[in-house]
Order: sequence, then structure tokens, then C-alpha cells
Amino acid sequence: MQKGIHPENYRLVAFKDMSNDDIFITKSTANSNETIEHEGTEYPLIKMEISRTSHPFYTGESKLIDTAGRIDKFKNKYKKFKK
Repeated sequence: MQKGIHPENYRLVAFKDMSNDDIFITKSTANSNETIEHEGTEYPLIKMEISRTSHPFYTGESKLIDTAGRIDKFKNKYKKFKK
């Protein structure tokens, strides 16, 4: 393994699946401006749209996830360019 190319600032971070509110803690170097308290400890928070607990491959369920109405926002934003 080469020396000096891997980050050294690993810390515990909370990843939250926004589609089902599942939270899991793991080490990461990802930056975050938000924090969350989980089981009595405060962690930096990284929000995700999908994770192993909501992905159709792992759950066996197929469903459309449109968080925060992104499709509608996109259509409203660009409908003025429609010919």
C-alpha cells in the first residue's frame, strides 16, 4: 500500500436514509454541516436518498421514491422552455 495517499481524518458519522428514516453509524471522512443525536451521542449527519434498507435489490420491493417532489419541481422550472 502506498504511504501518504489515504485520508487520516476518519471519524464516526451518522448516515440517514431519508426514504425510511433508517440511521446507521460508520467511519467516514465525508464533510457535513448538520449533526444528529443518536443513542445519546451527537454525530455529523449525512443524508441519503436510498440505502441498503430501502433499495429494491435488497428489499425485494419495487417502488418509486420522489423525495421532496423533485420531479414536479423540475417540470415547473422548465415548462417555460417547452415548445
